[in-house]
Amino acid sequence: MSQAASGRARAALATPLARGVAGVAGFLLLAQGAGWTGLIRPGVLPLASTVLARAGGLAGNGRFLSAAGATLGAWAAGLGLAVAVAVPAGLVLGSVPGVRSATRAVTEFLRPVPPAALIPLAALVLGPGLRLNVSLTAYAATWPLLLNTIRGLDDADPLGAETLRAFGFGPAAVLWRARLPAAAPFIVTGIRLASSVALIVSIATGVVTGGIDGPGIGAFIADTSANSGNPAVILAAALWAGFLGLALNGLLAGAGRLALPWYRGYLGEDE
Repeated sequence: MSQAASGRARAALATPLARGVAGVAGFLLLAQGAGWTGLIRPGVLPLASTVLARAGGLAGNGRFLSAAGATLGAWAAGLGLAVAVAVPAGLVLGSVPGVRSATRAVTEFLRPVPPAALIPLAALVLGPGLRLNVSLTAYAATWPLLLNTIRGLDDADPLGAETLRAFGFGPAAVLWRARLPAAAPFIVTGIRLASSVALIVSIATGVVTGGIDGPGIGAFIADTSANSGNPAVILAAALWAGFLGLALNGLLAGAGRLALPWYRGYLGEDE
């Protein structure tokens, strides 16, 4: 290989995407080698090549594709509901100290409650199905978005707000023109964090409740585990869930860059 070609190859490997692909390939090779050498018994954990083959098969499986579509629908509904609730609530809590102090105890009490612990109660109140999944997904996704919105307002430079007040602008105008733009990068980051949480909870709810929760990747995994117990298929479905999360995060990061072209600090430009 010529020196120029070697330089181009090194430059290509220096990109974040190339490093990520190289890391995944290295992990898969190590996992495959562990199975071949007997370090991990294939009966306990399937070979990486077997899992990848099953994942390729699921790409053409109508039942799994329907489950993936249902998971995406629950994710979108839950995340959308969380944005509609958490962003306005965060703006109020971050702008009105009295309201923030009055609700602090309730917020700090509810925030650590894991969504899985609420599944039995939510099932009794809402009944099984999509409403249960969406409600728990929205609940879990609300917290990172709410806290990031409040943090963004707290981190805003007070000089802009004080300048607007000096020119006679009211509280609503100051919030809209100065504090909200400053908090926007934090809100975008909160949406990305909430997206990951929403996908995890949506799939986990399906795993716990199984088919009564309706179709979804979680229900697919639960049914496969109960009926065939094929670990390769279960891991293949989990692999697709991970790829789905990665793709959604990339889409939201790209949307954040388009929405805030003037800001790069919290939008994953180095990822």
